[in-house]
Amino acid sequence: MKTAVSLPDDLFENADVLAEKLGLSRSALYATAVAEFVAKHRGGDVTARLDAVYEKSDSRVAKNLRRAQVQSVMKDERGDW
Repeated sequence: MKTAVSLPDDLFENADVLAEKLGLSRSALYATAVAEFVAKHRGGDVTARLDAVYEKSDSRVAKNLRRAQVQSVMKDERGDW
């Protein structure tokens, strides 16, 4: 799809320099940049959904498992491994 966008002159010039350095067309550079930006922000949606799922469940560690973890750390600190 073709589109028109407005950019500050210095950003446009820097993008052109980078595209040339990377051996990309201007369109490929902008498409890559937008795709990475969208992917970065899509992660927040996943995190929010996972938070919603896990806020309803008990995430505490069982006492016997917590005790085993503490004992394991204590052994490691004493050099028993």
